[in-house]
Amino acid sequence: ATGIDDAVERTTEEAIVRALESPAVERAIIRVLESDEAQAALERALSSPAVERAAVRVLDSELVDHVWDRLLASDEAQKLVERIAEAPEVRAAIAQQGVGLIQDVGRQIREVSDRVDDALEGLARRLRGRTAAPEEARERVGLATRAVGAAVDAGVLNLIFLGVSALFGITIGGVLGDDEGTTGWQIAVGSGLWITAGATYLGFFWALSGQTPGMRFLSIRLDVDGRRHIGTRRAVRRLIGTGLSILSLGIGFLMILLDDRRRSLADRMAGTEVIEDDRPMVAPHST
Repeated sequence: ATGIDDAVERTTEEAIVRALESPAVERAIIRVLESDEAQAALERALSSPAVERAAVRVLDSELVDHVWDRLLASDEAQKLVERIAEAPEVRAAIAQQGVGLIQDVGRQIREVSDRVDDALEGLARRLRGRTAAPEEARERVGLATRAVGAAVDAGVLNLIFLGVSALFGITIGGVLGDDEGTTGWQIAVGSGLWITAGATYLGFFWALSGQTPGMRFLSIRLDVDGRRHIGTRRAVRRLIGTGLSILSLGIGFLMILLDDRRRSLADRMAGTEVIEDDRPMVAPHST
């Protein structure tokens, strides 16, 4: 009798298992769970005060703290933190915050230099018997702002030049530690290398991106009929114009104060203008 009962029990269990594993039963369970009545009952249960009190007791229990401590100490949690830290989106966001802060500082400085530009050009207009500033001039960058950008570029260039000079031993006395002092050929070589480095620095950034690091700091850039990339030929012409402006004791730069579109001699020779560039930065993953 015991053997018959065991066989009947096993047969019943197998029948129940096969019934539960059948597609018909699975579809019936899904229909019940997806029904409006089941959803409403679940919402009522989750919103009941009893369930809320039970959830609060569970969260306040030591068991949750123990599970949380074990989770934080697990290798999987450490791997997750490392994956998040190494994500390109996270790195881009951190870099963008730093760049955004630098740009905000640069734009504040540009606002001050813009006011100086307006004052200088107002004086130049009064000396010429003109009172109203043309509308075109307000959309371009003036002499003082350009001077600030040039100073930033000069600082960057000097740091690079001194670093390379110290590395290769091409210095003017100090780095070499020469007791005899600086000789004439050292000054000539150093000056020639600095001029070459400066021309390469300006031409490279002008031709490829239309702005140097100093110009980017102030959020200004070159413009040629709405384009920011001026090309190699215009960059070379602009370098020649800059050199002539320096050799003329700055007269080529003072032309900015007299031109309705704030163009220097270099701008006239290259057909360029210097305008403000306040485009907002967008995170790479957002594009």
